[in-house]
Amino acid sequence: MKQFIRVMKALSDPNRVRVLKLLQQQELCVCQIQHVLELAQSTVSKHMKLLEDAGLVDRERQGTWIIYSLSAEGSNGYAQTMLANLRNWLKDDAQLNRMIRMLPETASLRDCETSSINNDKK
Repeated sequence: MKQFIRVMKALSDPNRVRVLKLLQQQELCVCQIQHVLELAQSTVSKHMKLLEDAGLVDRERQGTWIIYSLSAEGSNGYAQTMLANLRNWLKDDAQLNRMIRMLPETASLRDCETSSINNDKK
């Protein structure tokens, strides 16, 4: 029951659902999610922690970055079922589609930050 409730609570927030829909397109770092959702970094980090705890997203460290992706097949069957169903939902949501169209411009956020970090190390 705990796993089910954790997944349902994670999906009860529109911004967390938007994050999952964005992650269907590509893996993202917090700064990219922050840019598209227009939320504070701390707010995005809290959302990501809840999604991770529910088994809906995975994270991987790449240098100084934490990169998020949809959870691979894991131990939480509820999370996997909801992720599979979510693929077919909300295709007609105008706000979400606008955010998805913004994703290409977020690639430069990670590149610029990585470049400035690498330049600082020189």
